[in-house]
Amino acid sequence: MKQRLLFLGPPGAGKGTQAERLCAAHELMHLSTGDLLRTEVGAKTTLGQEAAAVMNRGELVSDELVLAIVENQLKNQSGGWLLDGFPRTLIQATALEPLLEELKQPIEAVVLLELNDAVLIERLISRGRSDDNESVIRNRLEVYREKTAPLIDHYRQQGLLQTVEAHGSIESIAISIEKSLC
Repeated sequence: MKQRLLFLGPPGAGKGTQAERLCAAHELMHLSTGDLLRTEVGAKTTLGQEAAAVMNRGELVSDELVLAIVENQLKNQSGGWLLDGFPRTLIQATALEPLLEELKQPIEAVVLLELNDAVLIERLISRGRSDDNESVIRNRLEVYREKTAPLIDHYRQQGLLQTVEAHGSIESIAISIEKSLC
């Protein structure tokens, strides 16, 4: 199975849930930039307060900050890993690629989890997080379409993209992801 992975998909598609399962099953480091940022927010650091303001509007945190977080996590990593939530833009992807080449850890596969908006909105509202109200969710989906969706073609052109329908049971989706990575 491929060991250096990236998960793409809209908010609510199940990237975090599936990443945790896959990482636990295959001893991969799960690098969730959202979780790392929420830790900063919870600790009420200056960085966390800046990130909270941006995240609560449904916008994306700066590329420089997220790339620095990713670099710090990967520079001492010798095993496999899964990036969940980064890169989210073509600019981030083009900044990440030379870093991964320098670390001799290029991405081996990109899994795109696809799901329709109605199910996404329902899933996100049911999570009960403070930043998950319908207007923020709709804004996040717009930001995703505008900034993140272009990565689909970028990684498809590189021959890395694997598309998985993210509707169904957690287990059936996990099986589809595993099959796509063999």
